[in-house]
Amino acid sequence: MKIVAISDTHGQHKSIDIPEGDILIHAGDISSRGHKKQVKQFIDWFTGLPHKHKVFIGGNHDFLLEYHPEIFKELLNEQIIYLEDDSIEIEGIKLWGSPITPWFYDWAFNRSRGEKIRKYWELIPDDIDIIITHGPPAGIGDRTARGDSAGCQDLLEIIQKIQPRYHIFGHIHEAYGMYERGETTYVNASCLNLAYQPVNAPVVFEWK
Repeated sequence: MKIVAISDTHGQHKSIDIPEGDILIHAGDISSRGHKKQVKQFIDWFTGLPHKHKVFIGGNHDFLLEYHPEIFKELLNEQIIYLEDDSIEIEGIKLWGSPITPWFYDWAFNRSRGEKIRKYWELIPDDIDIIITHGPPAGIGDRTARGDSAGCQDLLEIIQKIQPRYHIFGHIHEAYGMYERGETTYVNASCLNLAYQPVNAPVVFEWK
């Protein structure tokens, strides 16, 4: 089973060379500002890709998904899977996804750190194999260009407790890459760099 992970395409999805695979996962920021036209363009493109299973979540730029869910849901179809604080099982692999990120300048899906954000992470079942969030956990794939750690401490603690095989995220473009920590492989799959150029390749890994 080949899994392809991408994130933070910000409307530049057609500039990304997507490898073949069985499951394609997008970890949010599908658009630049979450306008209906931008979201529809992404969904049309995502639906047309050849991967058997296509899963995505929202990100802090995807305002339509949070503030106009009724419009967003009309754009969805049965060929793609959208996760928002819920899970799905695909060929024996259990995935859980959420667009929530720590509060930052009043973007979409922002929640205050501490109790308000932790309640979302406590929804994650203990037997999940792959966790997909838009933002990173604290200290892993979360270092900004200014040297700040932008990840969520509460998310880190929950993941360390559950120990999924993979945690896929994006949000911090400049921290792109894979990180091995204990039983979990952390994947920052941001396709754009800090200058919003599509230079980072999709992350591909085999599920064994």
